[in-house]
Amino acid sequence: MELTKRFGADRFARALESWAWLPLDGLTPRFTSLFGNVFLAGGDGSWWFLDTFDGELLRPWNTHADLAAELDTEDGRDAYLMAALAIGAHHRRGLTLDDDQVYTYIPPPVVTGSFAVDEIQVFDFVVAVNLAGQLHEQLRQKGPGFTVTGFELAD
Repeated sequence: MELTKRFGADRFARALESWAWLPLDGLTPRFTSLFGNVFLAGGDGSWWFLDTFDGELLRPWNTHADLAAELDTEDGRDAYLMAALAIGAHHRRGLTLDDDQVYTYIPPPVVTGSFAVDEIQVFDFVVAVNLAGQLHEQLRQKGPGFTVTGFELAD
């Protein structure tokens, strides 16, 4: 089972619009996990990871070789590609993805605290990643106890 997806530059741009509060300038999105976590290449050869579940931008790899080596391990696949959850969604729940779709949680784990396979949904990549960015931005600005008031996604 393939655990990554690729999208065109226009789809990445739309998906990442709501993540402008993170320092994404100079980073080029290259591929995603099946859950829409984005792997980005830096101009210096480094590789970055946009964790759409935790709302964090991380720089775990200095080179593409470092990235490839980590994703070649079971721990790396589970940590960054969420392999066990993706395989569970596909094989146990029968969820399949079209070219423009990813797995996601509605409501997301940052709200529920749950990563149960039974709560995984199929969603459009742009919508899922953009809404995750909006949610994390609102939570970051407002802090604990804040109630999300809404989301926007322009045509």
